[in-house]
Amino acid sequence: MDNQVPPRKVPNFCSIRYGIALFLLLCNVIIMSQRVCMSLTMITMVNSTEPRGLSNTSTKEPQDNIKNPVYNWSTEIQGIMLSSIFYGILISQIPAGYLSGIYSLKKMVGSALFLSSLFTLLIPLAAEFGEALVIICRVIQGLFQGIALTTQQVVWIKWAPPLEQVRLTSLSLSGLLLGPCVVLLITGFICDSLGWPMVFYIFGACGCALSLLWFVLFYEDPKDHPCISKSEKEYITSALTQQNGLLSSLPHLFAWIFAILAGHMSDVFLSRNILSLLAIRKLFTLLGLLLPALFSLCLLYLSSSFHGTMIFLILANATGSFCMGGILINVLDIAPRYYGFLKGFTNVIGLTGGLVASTVTGMILSQDQDSPWLKIFFMMVANNVISLIFYLIFAKAEIQDWAKETQNTYL
Repeated sequence: MDNQVPPRKVPNFCSIRYGIALFLLLCNVIIMSQRVCMSLTMITMVNSTEPRGLSNTSTKEPQDNIKNPVYNWSTEIQGIMLSSIFYGILISQIPAGYLSGIYSLKKMVGSALFLSSLFTLLIPLAAEFGEALVIICRVIQGLFQGIALTTQQVVWIKWAPPLEQVRLTSLSLSGLLLGPCVVLLITGFICDSLGWPMVFYIFGACGCALSLLWFVLFYEDPKDHPCISKSEKEYITSALTQQNGLLSSLPHLFAWIFAILAGHMSDVFLSRNILSLLAIRKLFTLLGLLLPALFSLCLLYLSSSFHGTMIFLILANATGSFCMGGILINVLDIAPRYYGFLKGFTNVIGLTGGLVASTVTGMILSQDQDSPWLKIFFMMVANNVISLIFYLIFAKAEIQDWAKETQNTYL
């Protein structure tokens, strides 16, 4: 056992690493403000007594024609506009995770925040040209927000000592909760006093300013930062020589993010009648079983560096959370009456599978000295593919006859 005494802890509030966490908190406040503000401004943007859904022409009061333009958007178009940002976020997750191990985090986070803010500034102008441009701006905005939210977590690989990883990560991510609060407090006031376009201009401008500060103030490695104290630099670098805890936590963090995303997107698909319930369950089960198998193969054949290995490990674990919108909730569709019993029963099967997998893995590692992990990963891939094929063939999404409540009728 290593008997070395750990370096003295550097005060939290006078450290560069906590400054980075606070800066990311502000970035996340702005990102969430840009994402949510349209939900509130929409009330003013379509507050018209004219028949809606006929055109994009605006209905404007004589004295208010610049301050608060009003558009004849149908409720369907409004729903698409509000949800379109999540399509961009969904598309960006996997590429962002992969690219974060290749390109500079300073450039990726800063550029993503800047471009998200830029398209926020363009939304009032896009609204003048048609609802299609607003939807496109929102999708692109979501694309860059997804990149910023995903890549910023990689910052803590080099900046967070293992004993502070949860504290620093939660501090920075708390901005996602504070952002909607800020929007609710000030958006109504801005709309009343300055007009709804100023909401987008203010949040967009703040995001641009923060992105420029990020380029100036952030350094990817503690040893390169010109303002960091010697004691803090030694504390971080020495603590990261046993950084396995942080690296092990990243797959779980991204799994949590993907699970929330899967749940939201499945509800959006269902509420907008984009896909049937059965198609939604099959889609997210396919993503949750096929993507881990795919990234496991990438781990075997494409990971030529430490960062590449970590990225594929994280994605292979995290993308399994897409099953939250598929097979893991499917029991509630087919037998809500027996949901508790069936969920417990399936959990027992899952735990048994985990015990068997651990035992088999141990046996392979002890008996095969040449390429044990190759066999283990191929077994996992085969299990996922076979399970997926079985589910796609036999899955149902309606209440089964045996699960329906029987009603006794008396003559």
